[in-house]
Amino acid sequence: MPILVKLDDLLHERRMTLTELAERVDITLANLSILKTGKAKAVRFSTLEAICRELHCQPGDLLGFTEE
Repeated sequence: MPILVKLDDLLHERRMTLTELAERVDITLANLSILKTGKAKAVRFSTLEAICRELHCQPGDLLGFTEE
């Protein structure tokens, strides 16, 4: 898939667990895990906004594009 999700890297940089982020943004751990592994087919802007707010990042820090 050409869209890369860099959530794991951001969590590591901020020394935050996936569980902690899920609680802060009020998303189930299962859904956040699907996003983290790149298996999500879509992400709501409200979810993206909440993640960026908690991780103090921009959407481009979280998502990337690569040619296949």
